[in-house]
Amino acid sequence: MSGFEVMAHIIEARDTPGTQHIKRITLPLAPPLEKRRLQIYVVLLLLDAAAVLGGFCVASWLYLGDFFDYATTLHGQVILPIYWTIALSLQVYTLPALRRPGFAKTRAIGSLLGAEAIVLFVGFATKSTEQFSRVSSLLGLLLSMAILIWVRSLVRPLVRARCGEAGFNTLLIDDRGEALRVPHAYHIDAREHHLAPDLSDPHMMDRLGLYMMNMDRVMVSCPPDRRVAWALVFKSANISGEIVDAEVSTLGVLGARRERDYGALIVASGPLGLRSRAIKRALDLTLAGSAVLLLSPLLLLVAALIVLEDGGPVFFVQKRTGRGNRFFPIFKFRSMRVEKLDSAGAQSASKDDDRITRVGRFIRRTSIDELPQLFNVLRGEMSVVGPRPHAIGSLAGEKLFWEVDHRYWLRHSLMPGLTGLAQVRGLRGATDTETDLANRLQADLEYLDGWTILRDLTIIMHTIRVLVHDRAF
Repeated sequence: MSGFEVMAHIIEARDTPGTQHIKRITLPLAPPLEKRRLQIYVVLLLLDAAAVLGGFCVASWLYLGDFFDYATTLHGQVILPIYWTIALSLQVYTLPALRRPGFAKTRAIGSLLGAEAIVLFVGFATKSTEQFSRVSSLLGLLLSMAILIWVRSLVRPLVRARCGEAGFNTLLIDDRGEALRVPHAYHIDAREHHLAPDLSDPHMMDRLGLYMMNMDRVMVSCPPDRRVAWALVFKSANISGEIVDAEVSTLGVLGARRERDYGALIVASGPLGLRSRAIKRALDLTLAGSAVLLLSPLLLLVAALIVLEDGGPVFFVQKRTGRGNRFFPIFKFRSMRVEKLDSAGAQSASKDDDRITRVGRFIRRTSIDELPQLFNVLRGEMSVVGPRPHAIGSLAGEKLFWEVDHRYWLRHSLMPGLTGLAQVRGLRGATDTETDLANRLQADLEYLDGWTILRDLTIIMHTIRVLVHDRAF
């Protein structure tokens, strides 16, 4: 049973050879924490605002007898946005702040003092400091600092409850390497769970993807001869991956991490940053949602023509490999005869392919058969722009795609797309030779080398010119 079919199921494994003890592990191993951390950051932003404004209001009441004295509360309102700006730059709302309360409190106090210094400087320069009571302002600042420290202490149990003791998910895979224990990490024995960095088996890659799902950091301890394979697994899995190495030697990696008890090589930096992912997802939803609405008459017409021709199903659903090496169901308008459908994708369509229907030949040539993938985009399984997902049985000449070049798996570090750099360069259709795949792979790797919204928009515009092409059959 694959992770594509069931997102969470039970894996059974024997504790040690020759014993009958059975471990039952539910996959995924951990819940996703990114959304929970974002929620806590928002709560902290609001609580910090309440602390700053509340401190000045209480100071106004204690010194002036008026809880909402205009000048004092104005001081708090002016200082708050400056505090937020400095706090964001000092990482007050980041993972280190959630994990280390002392770090968070120190940075929050520093941000407040910095904001007060800016207010005093501007007030002095504009000669407007006379509007504020010095005693209530100083008292408000002290009370705000005290409340900020108190609030951070109160939030710590919430962080533990929502995100655990560490605040993020770590997985350590022991693949016959150096013995190691990492606090608050999930420890998995690769032999016990039948895990291996087998780049020739997409089902194993799917299985590894399920174990690494929702992990913020994945480490592996393995012999030197298995490090390259694990590095490729991590690079393609859309996670931050590290290979444990006692000597922290160079393996063509992005960097090294040194801790008290171990050294690790960082071989993958993980997904796009949160802002980039938000922008890309917003673009996907806008374009795909608008396209579905505008093209709905065409979609209905094509569906009707397919049914009228042979009475078979409208859609062809095929298992393909997506981001993080995970399988997903891709939707296409059915263009082949029902009895000759190729679910594995082992045989690419040819120009005079007798499997293709009359309607199918037209919709393939005009790329209309790909339009149902707009629903994959709306479901979050695909993006408008990205490496095209391939069927797991696809061949380049006589070899499977990943057998031609193991770098093939790297293209799965981003969400697959409706179109991509390879498509706008005309690299489409059947892969009759290994060179056909090599050219497409090179284009995909170029796309992975630094994402920008401008490049996505450029690819979308160029795609319009190649919707109809002589390699679509």
